[in-house]
Amino acid sequence: MRSLKIGCGAVFLAILISNIWSISKWSEARGVYDDICYLRQAHLFERFGFAGIDTDIAKDDDHYFARKLKEIGFPTWNDLTTVPCHNVMSGSKKSVMQYPPGTGFVLALFPSGFQAIPLYVVASLVAFGFALIALASASTVPTVIMAAAFGDAAMYLMINPTKASYSMAPTMIVCALAGFVTARLFTSGQRRPILLTGLAGLLIGLSVNFRLPNALLSAGYFLFFFLSLLVARNGKNLLQAVAFGVAFLIGVLPTLFANAINAGSPLATTYGAVDVTPPKLSAAVLQSYFADVQFVLLAIAVLWTGLFWRFAGRDDARKSALLVAGNLLVNVIFFATHPVFTPYYTVPIAMLSLWTLLFATLAARREGAGGKPVLRPIAV
Repeated sequence: MRSLKIGCGAVFLAILISNIWSISKWSEARGVYDDICYLRQAHLFERFGFAGIDTDIAKDDDHYFARKLKEIGFPTWNDLTTVPCHNVMSGSKKSVMQYPPGTGFVLALFPSGFQAIPLYVVASLVAFGFALIALASASTVPTVIMAAAFGDAAMYLMINPTKASYSMAPTMIVCALAGFVTARLFTSGQRRPILLTGLAGLLIGLSVNFRLPNALLSAGYFLFFFLSLLVARNGKNLLQAVAFGVAFLIGVLPTLFANAINAGSPLATTYGAVDVTPPKLSAAVLQSYFADVQFVLLAIAVLWTGLFWRFAGRDDARKSALLVAGNLLVNVIFFATHPVFTPYYTVPIAMLSLWTLLFATLAARREGAGGKPVLRPIAV
């Protein structure tokens, strides 16, 4: 067992080195509009500090964004009325960036001109760290192989499709953290459920600051705590629901503040018409998902959830499966009816679900190895 774990850990290290080598050759001027918009966001924080949360295009008086547009060959780089990733607000008539402030903030933590590379290296290191934690937690040969296979895949995903958007790197970090915390929340004998619930809420809330659609990652949690209150109206369930909701709100505060400054209200959106289109089934969008790796990730998450529910004999473990199932259901319905497809839209919910299931399965197997089996068929 020890030799197997060492061998799997060596493979993790090899993938990490390969990732870092690949990332080190990336360019921040690859012609993607989102990239330079996030870099502009980072530049505003570097220039103005916290006041950089105001993304009015008029603040490009140093021509940073115009130069970035020129570098990628944007045809009207010197016309600020045509810049990408910005929308004109109906009330203030300001042209502001559509994204929440989190991605620009984390990019601003690194030196200008060398921001994307270290961000993705950190994200790969986090995936490597949690893969090692999972590997160390495995107590049987099958779970070692499971942890190794998932760790290999999770680290590969830090390159593709995560590189498609700078917002995905910090999102993937949060998904790993939140998945680990969520699994711990449903571990048998856990004595700090309120603290862990609040931490999960804070992490999911913080993820919204990187990508606004990450707000959907909270859906399964809210559904679970709501249903828990309906089933058993006791103090513990109420405290957990309140802890998650309050912590989630605290995590989202930067985005709400940014909306108030840029869009005129905390609940107003800075996104354009395409992103706020009412839900509608599209054969083209569905076909794109079926032909993409996202479908594979979602299918694995759904199958794993079903198996975990089927063979988890302990009620706490089954609760984690219910939470994951609710989260998957809401997110799949939303993105299946969203009129736009990208190669990363459903990756956050898939990875949050898979990290949660991985650590929940390992905990259940570990507890079973120390006493009576925990993963066993449920009588039907």
